[in-house]
Amino acid sequence: MDYYNILKVNRNATLEDLKKSYRRLARTWHPDKNPTAGAEAEAKFKQITEAYEVLSDPEKRAVYDQYGEEGLKGMPPPGSYSCTSTAAGPSGPSNFRYNPSDPDDFFNEFMASNKPYTFDQDRRRFQPTHRTSARNSRSEASSSSQKEPSTSARQLEKPLPVEKTLMCSLEELYNGTKKKMKITRNVAKPDGKLEVETEVLQVEVLPGWKRGTKVTFDNKGDTLHGYLPQDLTFVIDVKPHDTYTLEGNNLLVSQEIALVDALAGATINLKTLDGRSLPVSVDEVVRPGHEIVIENEGWPIRKEPGKKGSLRIRFDVTFPTRLSSSQRAAIRRIMGS
Repeated sequence: MDYYNILKVNRNATLEDLKKSYRRLARTWHPDKNPTAGAEAEAKFKQITEAYEVLSDPEKRAVYDQYGEEGLKGMPPPGSYSCTSTAAGPSGPSNFRYNPSDPDDFFNEFMASNKPYTFDQDRRRFQPTHRTSARNSRSEASSSSQKEPSTSARQLEKPLPVEKTLMCSLEELYNGTKKKMKITRNVAKPDGKLEVETEVLQVEVLPGWKRGTKVTFDNKGDTLHGYLPQDLTFVIDVKPHDTYTLEGNNLLVSQEIALVDALAGATINLKTLDGRSLPVSVDEVVRPGHEIVIENEGWPIRKEPGKKGSLRIRFDVTFPTRLSSSQRAAIRRIMGS
């Protein structure tokens, strides 16, 4: 499932964005507000709740962003590396298990914690209620006597992650690699002073990553007074390549071919991104712009281990700059006037 699409938010959505969207969609699709929708409303409500529960939790969101649902179930590709180094370590989220909460319990707790409204027993309207937790029920008297926490006692806010670009070559993204990144961050000390700390982080780049892939390290950004530590996110970018261009899951090669080879046939050898020599036979007459497609020689597909896209070779026929009289005569004799 695409949790971002379910909640109708983009991948950079803040916690407040997620709350607003969940509140609106959960109210709309709650089964008790859609008695005629039946199973559809129940399924929608469950998906919406699961999406918010994952994306509103930094640890679950980081695992989902890198590994998808498989990561949440503890089934990443072998040898994978968690994007949250402090949460999962170098072996990836293989020990990470996410069990979705009961949608009704989660909804009631959310409404009690974020706004003093919940469904009435007749399920026809929202009404004021005490701020109680669905998972830690308290008596009516205890709830009503409870005071709002003071500003100083409220949970500290977590700033948005700081993003840094991580440049990689196509070879590194195709094969996978480990890159060491030296970072510096400001850390607020108890005496109020800011201290600059330096650390070297190891980023494990997995085969098949593309431009825009994000790797997040929990609490590795700045730590300022009055805020929780900031997360640090590396965003993958790609260096230009002399031979290959990535288009979706396909690799594109612009290959020059001499006119004689375009007409008479030839074998060209391409050096692949993993260092192999790939012979390609050109048996047909090649026109400018002609393409040869080789299946399963393209980009590794992350969601389908062992499968790759296609290699598309697009030919550019080079013509001779001059011909002798005898050559012209020979061409006319062979090809006809």
